[in-house]
Amino acid sequence: MKKAILYVHGKGGSSLEAEQYKEACHGFEVVGAAYQGEYPWVVRPQLQAAYGALRREYSSVSVIANSIGAYFTMLALQGCEIERAFFISPVLDMERLILDMMGWAQATEDELREKGEIPTDFGETLSWDYLCFVRENPICWDVPTSILYAEHDQLIARDIVESFAQSHHAALAVMAGGEHWFHTEEQLAFLRGWLQKMITQPRLDEGSGG
Repeated sequence: MKKAILYVHGKGGSSLEAEQYKEACHGFEVVGAAYQGEYPWVVRPQLQAAYGALRREYSSVSVIANSIGAYFTMLALQGCEIERAFFISPVLDMERLILDMMGWAQATEDELREKGEIPTDFGETLSWDYLCFVRENPICWDVPTSILYAEHDQLIARDIVESFAQSHHAALAVMAGGEHWFHTEEQLAFLRGWLQKMITQPRLDEGSGG
């Protein structure tokens, strides 16, 4: 059986990051999705095309997704035949994240609706169209999923991750002292160890998990 993993990077990332996962994913062809753009309606068809290309060549396709890449993955590939998903510091509730950022920026929905876009001092631009799209395109995700979360993730609230893990019967691992962006030698070693462990275990719906 030819098996592939589609890697979906986060904001500011690159499809070339897929290289760092290959050693931990022995027996799989790891392919990075070279998508462009930051808006979900732009990214969605690109990820669907990347998945379709792999599905034509491989009998099994799984996904690894990082940060906002997890949201894009769930949006684009819900309903697709995906073996497993491995999410790292994932954005699991985009509406909640946008509302949190609006709170940080002290922006109301009325202001955002009126202005269309509001730049923030933390580097994000709030978008009314983006918020509307998220609300109008709910996600139904039923893929066996494993999640790696960092204890000191300042972007993604822990209660969101724990709630998702519970409702989706997902395996959840938390790195003590970790950050949203896994980038230090220690953090990357933890990530690789987690991924290698998860990828060699049976799926949760097959009677075992992490």
